[in-house]
Amino acid sequence: MSFEAELKLRIVPEHLDRLKRHPLLKKLSGVRGTTRKLYSVYYDTPDLELRQRAMTLRLRHIGKQWVQTLKTGGRVQAGLHQRNKWEAPVDGEALDLNALKASDDQHLSLAVRKKLQPVFVTEFSRTTRMVTFGGAEIELSLDSGEIRAGRKSRPISELELELKSGESAQLFKLALALLDIVPLEVEYTSQAEYGYLLHSVAQPAVGKASFPSLAKSTGVASALQSMVGSCLLHLQANISGAIKKLDEEYLHQVRVALRRLRVVLSVAEKFRADDELSKLHEQVAELCVELGRLREWDVFVTQILAPMRARLPEQDGLRLFRTSEKLRGQYQAAVGSRLQSQDYQRFLLRFGAWMHGGYWHEPAADGLTLPLFAAQILDKRSRQVGKRGKHLATADTSQLHMLRTACKKLRYSAEMFTSLFDPVKAEHNLSALTTLQDILGTLNDIAVAHRLLDELDAGTQHESTILIRGWIERDYLDQIVKLNKAWEIFSGQKAFWHQVAR
Repeated sequence: MSFEAELKLRIVPEHLDRLKRHPLLKKLSGVRGTTRKLYSVYYDTPDLELRQRAMTLRLRHIGKQWVQTLKTGGRVQAGLHQRNKWEAPVDGEALDLNALKASDDQHLSLAVRKKLQPVFVTEFSRTTRMVTFGGAEIELSLDSGEIRAGRKSRPISELELELKSGESAQLFKLALALLDIVPLEVEYTSQAEYGYLLHSVAQPAVGKASFPSLAKSTGVASALQSMVGSCLLHLQANISGAIKKLDEEYLHQVRVALRRLRVVLSVAEKFRADDELSKLHEQVAELCVELGRLREWDVFVTQILAPMRARLPEQDGLRLFRTSEKLRGQYQAAVGSRLQSQDYQRFLLRFGAWMHGGYWHEPAADGLTLPLFAAQILDKRSRQVGKRGKHLATADTSQLHMLRTACKKLRYSAEMFTSLFDPVKAEHNLSALTTLQDILGTLNDIAVAHRLLDELDAGTQHESTILIRGWIERDYLDQIVKLNKAWEIFSGQKAFWHQVAR
């Protein structure tokens, strides 16, 4: 068995050819690249049992030889694909599972082996050269060809950096150097997964948020690293669908991922200060602001204007709706451009280098266990919520906004560390906190609607805007009543993390 660590990057064909000829590759390698034709057949059962278990099995024709490969335990962290791999030569284009005996008995039961069949193929040219960069030995491969599943096909135009020795952070630093030469995009989806998508004629699933389950014995640095990685994976799982506008849920999940990432990074800064961490945190905050502005118009158009449109004066209501849709479209275009920009790719690669760099290897403070660190963070976040909600009865719009922000930070921080504590107590706390946050979110949406109406009116009192203000103000008063009840329930609960020994 071997372990592979690869960074995959999308690159358009014309830039692929340009990169092949660039002097930097010659400088880093000193030898010419070698080009080979690769033809691969991927196998699975009719109900795709291997895919469900994050496994791939393929036969690959390289030159005059067939090689059989089984990969398991795959994960992607900050764009780095990491897997266990068993490989063995075989006599021809037919599976020989005895050749993988070391892995076969463990991973492929007899029942599974009997049902294996070809699912899709890949066929491409690969130009490979070994390069030395930052003390690391890296295999650089440039792939051009296609994936086929039945009559469906998808082009392959990809740069792959595989670590042979040295630090994995150098893969990202090399990619940053190459990004100065040609446009690149971090590729979170493997060729195999694209093959499965073709085979099933499906679009990528919307990625949902989830923090990893933590053991109390886990080191603080290791726990935070896994949390950052889960947020980045959640983010990138939804970027393509958001850009292509496959469904509004993709963009919503991008927002959620960035908000969660922002909170995790703020917690990491409490653990250990770091210049690169601060810069990345700042960039995440900027992205949150950009996507937040789009969300304001999304909510205004779809949740406030749309339900009221039939009750508005026809001409004035139509004017308001069209103007709002136009402004919403402008923000959508701006966000789409940002997420497709090379600056965004540079941001991802910098994140990858930091995620695999020295920040995580320094020892933690003496006696700082993960449960104790979590309790300290949650205590601080909880005190902030208590401070913001102390004068709830007289709070104005800006004070309610600050309370909402504090609740959001506490909720995401609590979800980060829930697995360390009693799940029943944690669920009760989080349920009350979520209800409180949702009501504060609705109140914030109403306050934002007033501001957007100001922008649309520009001082002119149109009949439609006057009607809308009246309707949403009634809703605001109803939500205030709900808020007071939700605050009473939330503030009466004991924090679930207080079981930690001090």
